[in-house]
Parts: sequence; C-alpha cells; structure tokens
Amino acid sequence: KHKIVLRLSEHVTDDGHIGDEGSDRLATFVQECLEVAEHQGVENLSGFVTSAIREAPNGHQVLLEVKERTGVVLDVLSGADEARLTFLAARRWFGWSAGTLLVADIGGGSLELAMGMDEDPDVAVSLPLGAGRVTRDLLPGDPPSADAVREARRLVRASIAAELRPLAKAGAPDHAVGTSKTMRSLARICGAAPSSEGMYAARVLPRALLTEELPEIAAMTDAERADLPGVSASRAHQLLAGAIVAEAAMDLLGLDELEICPWALREGIILRHLDRLSCAVATRGRGARTGAHPVGVPAPLIGLSTSSVYPEGCAAAFELAARLGYDGVEIMVWTDPLTREAGALRALAELHGIRIL
Repeated sequence: KHKIVLRLSEHVTDDGHIGDEGSDRLATFVQECLEVAEHQGVENLSGFVTSAIREAPNGHQVLLEVKERTGVVLDVLSGADEARLTFLAARRWFGWSAGTLLVADIGGGSLELAMGMDEDPDVAVSLPLGAGRVTRDLLPGDPPSADAVREARRLVRASIAAELRPLAKAGAPDHAVGTSKTMRSLARICGAAPSSEGMYAARVLPRALLTEELPEIAAMTDAERADLPGVSASRAHQLLAGAIVAEAAMDLLGLDELEICPWALREGIILRHLDRLSCAVATRGRGARTGAHPVGVPAPLIGLSTSSVYPEGCAAAFELAARLGYDGVEIMVWTDPLTREAGALRALAELHGIRIL
C-alpha cells in the first residue's frame, strides 16, 4: 500500500472551495502513486474522488490540474454511487444468506446508507454527514463545548430523520452492517476484537455501549482519544463526530447493533471493475467472431448509452466508455442531474477525451 493522510474535506474553505494546499497535495499524491505503480509493474490504474471534490465549486478545476500535472483522469463518484459500491462490497462479503442488507458507511465528507436484497440496493442515500465535515463545521474546540456537542447531535439527527422515508418503506433488514475505519474504531472502543486477530474475526458495534461511551468521548481531548484502543492519532479528532453520526443513524433506524464489514468502497470499486473486465472480454470475443468491417464503408461510431450503466450515474458512463475504447457517449436524460446540465456534460467529455453522440 502507498497512502497518505489527505482528507480533502479538511481543506475546504468557508465558501466550499478546495484550498490551494489541498489541490496541490492531491496532485502530488497522484504523481507519487504513478511512480509506485510503475515500480510495481501495475498495468491498470484507476483513481476516484468522492464528496469533497464532488461538492466543491472548483472541483472541476482541481481535477483538470491533476490531469495536467499527472495525465491521470480521476473519476468523480456520486453519493449514490458511493452507497451502491459500498453495498456491493458488503453483499459480496456476507453473501446471499445475509438476506436484506442495510449498510451504513461513514466517510470523511458523507454518510452513505443503502438497503436491498440484491447486489444493487433498492435504496441508496448519501448525506453530508461525514466525520471530517461534521468535525469541521459543528465541533470546534479541543474538546468542543457541551453546547456544541448538543447542537451537533441535534443537527445530525434532524438531517438523518429527513431522509429516512425511503429506508423505512423498504422494511426491516435481516442484517445491518457498518463499514469504514470510523466504524471499526468505534467497534474497537466498545470491545470488538483488535486488528491483530485478522479480518475474519466477527466484530460488532452495539448501540447501547456506543451511547454510554459518547459522553466520555466528547469530554476527551484529541490526544486523549488517540490513546483509546483502535484509534490512530491522525483520526482521533474525527472520532467524536463519527460517534455522533453512527449513534444517531442506529437509533433512528432502530438498529441494536452493526456488524463490521472489512470491505467498503475501495473493494466495491475493485469488484465492479473486475465484473466489467469480464464483460469486456466476452464482448471482444463475440466481436472477433463477426469479422472485420467491409472495406470502403465508413465504420459506424460505437457509443455507450448512459442508460446502460444504470444504476450508476452519467459520470460512470464517460469513464467506462473511455476505458473500453468506445467512440462516444449517448446521453439519456433521467434522474441523474448531470444529464440535464450541458456544461457538466461538456466538462466530462473534456475530462475523459471522449465525444458526446
């Protein structure tokens, strides 16, 4: 692995823009990853960004700077895509015997909730309640004041409650799952097995114990939280926000506990990529058997429709079309807001170097 503590959500200015330092660190890190990949003989490299870039007014400019400095096009995942891909990872980990899954994932910038019986969830919700964002916006101070903690809990609960209807309509889950490092840290504080016992050790986050621990976590400084089991110094300042969001989500969803899944968004992206590679190999095999295009007849343009990547969004269609060698993308206007924004579509076409058909 090659990683750094980047946390773009903490490089967001008061007006929502990604600061110059954050943009520069992102481009530098991408360049480092390229060098590591080359040294390791990597043939297929894929990069993605989530809520911090997705929601920043200058997110497109940041992506263009990365492309100009490194040649790498970073894919922008929508909140719904984050939820779906994390759900896919959890489904593959727990299998079909888990029945209807409910998956909760707390990232740096957003909270994702997804629920369903298949590999693709019936409901996928993304809320701006990531541990880094809540810390930055709602929990100043080390430690924050009791009034600040109380107000943060109120706002977090109100935000989650406002989006509960589609999840409530989906019924009760057979299995409730939590993913992300924040969830793992909270589970460890509440008595779950340490990382030394391996990824296959069963770990749960009980709501009752988390509720008991919350006041103590709130009263601690960052340095004191870093001494808790399973909490790194680099993540200690986000722990309280993560606890507030996790406890609120579990309470409002009526969940007594979350089983911790070691796979999350990264693994979901890898799994989806492997699935696509299998489809691409099969498609190329069929094409080879049909023979070459007639000489003297202009070859038709081969396009990928945004509808063919559903339930993933428009951005995923551009990324997939460029990767598999399509001539362009056909835009089907639907619920994805990007399909209704001409400027955003032109930006995607420019970013991936592919035309709109």
